[in-house]
Amino acid sequence: MNIVLLGAPGAGKGTQSAKLVEAYGFKHLSTGDLLRAAVKAGTELGKKAKSYMDAGGLVPDEVVIGLVEERLKGDSDASYLLDGFPRTPAQAVALDGVLSDLGKKLDYAIALEVDNEVVVNRISTRRMCRDCGFIGTTADGDKCPECGGEMYQRDDDNEDAVRNRLDVYDKSTSPLIDYYRGNGTLVELDGNQTPDEVFEAIKAAIK
Repeated sequence: MNIVLLGAPGAGKGTQSAKLVEAYGFKHLSTGDLLRAAVKAGTELGKKAKSYMDAGGLVPDEVVIGLVEERLKGDSDASYLLDGFPRTPAQAVALDGVLSDLGKKLDYAIALEVDNEVVVNRISTRRMCRDCGFIGTTADGDKCPECGGEMYQRDDDNEDAVRNRLDVYDKSTSPLIDYYRGNGTLVELDGNQTPDEVFEAIKAAIK
């Protein structure tokens, strides 16, 4: 089984991904993680991506598709849970092509619908540890509760960048939702619920 999790930044894709990986054994593919790793490593793709990420814009298709294709072909026997990809119909078509080449298909596109103001609050209060990558909130203070490292706000998590990301997401992703609705794989769920309630809804949808 291969699943795509759709939703605005802060919709809870990461939380639900962790639950699904634990329950079903999916290989989790997060384009956010792939992109941040490329930026940190200073690769050519990473440098291209950084300028878009810092401004809250979407990274160009060719950059994201290249990273995703490399990862999928690296472990072709796995069942994948894709988080943050695809974001455009062009990326969806490219993903279908890669999966087809591997003898696979996409089974479900699960869209988590969350109010924009909820997203702004979730992300603008989010903090990450520079040392271990722990993700918390301003309530955790300046020190990571896991390792004691410094907690900081990522450049793309400030309120202005978040609102810009939401605007970009809404405009660019609407055709993607239509794409998956058209091919019968779309499942739309209320992401304003608690994480456990959302997870139960996902499990019911993919039985």
